[in-house]
Amino acid sequence: MSLPRLLMVVTGDDFGYCPRRNQGIVDCFLAGGISNVSLLVNASAAEEAAGLAGRHKIPIGLHANLSEGTPVCQNLQQISTLINPQGFFHGKMGFRQALERGQLSMIQVELEVRAQVRRFVELTGHLPFHMDGHQHVHVLPDVREVFAQVLSDLRIPFTRIPVEPGLHNCPWVPAHLHTFYMQVEKDALDSVPIFKHYGIRWPDVYLGLSTMGQNMSFSRLQRALKQALAARTSETISRRASGLHQPVITAELMVHPGYPSHPEDGGCGEGPDDFSQSTEREHELNVLRNPSVLQLYCQEGVQLCSFKDL
Repeated sequence: MSLPRLLMVVTGDDFGYCPRRNQGIVDCFLAGGISNVSLLVNASAAEEAAGLAGRHKIPIGLHANLSEGTPVCQNLQQISTLINPQGFFHGKMGFRQALERGQLSMIQVELEVRAQVRRFVELTGHLPFHMDGHQHVHVLPDVREVFAQVLSDLRIPFTRIPVEPGLHNCPWVPAHLHTFYMQVEKDALDSVPIFKHYGIRWPDVYLGLSTMGQNMSFSRLQRALKQALAARTSETISRRASGLHQPVITAELMVHPGYPSHPEDGGCGEGPDDFSQSTEREHELNVLRNPSVLQLYCQEGVQLCSFKDL
């Protein structure tokens, strides 16, 4: 049997967000469209999601959340730098703005991240094998040092480095999202030395920003795989030059399958957002489990796996 050209973790993010998201993620896993999930432990349907992962033997990691909903750590739920006057996290951009202004306590960030790991263990019975940040907060300045320390202390081996090859040349991505993605990429590149210092690992290639929601299609997934395989070529040359032999490159494809959330049913305390209530999640679900996409993986020598298999 020939070796795969690409070992790819396809991670369904935001598991636990709502019952409809949970069902869509499970359906996608059972159809072979995803191979891994990432759990929001402060989300309204997290307990149900953990039960579904156990029942269907779905590999599961932690999607640590500092930007949406309410803290898990009880000491931070009333008064802390991480929440607004209403008791909720500051939001995707609000968290970044508060961080830039120096208003966030990294001690409190660490307390919350550790509390979310403990909650994950309570729900699943084991430590996560991988942990990243909801809305990419784990690669932000100062926060990344906290994440790296916690990952190292708890021997959680894998994280996510959201630097996508070819992202600079995706004209279908709206300008405001492209600007955000470029900042995410910069933060991710700056986080590499820190995670390396602590011995944290991540797949060779990251994919998924260019194929979110309505931007996902067969042709764009095919393009993303070609980008990953092109990275494989350069990576293989580099390894051969250094005397190393590794015929397979690893990748993570971040996805968000699910069925549209019902209004006021889901989220992390504030209800489901517009993206969750739209048809974009279901669009991803339908693309990912389409037989033509699964056949593409076979044709390109892509083997889906979980982080434990890397």
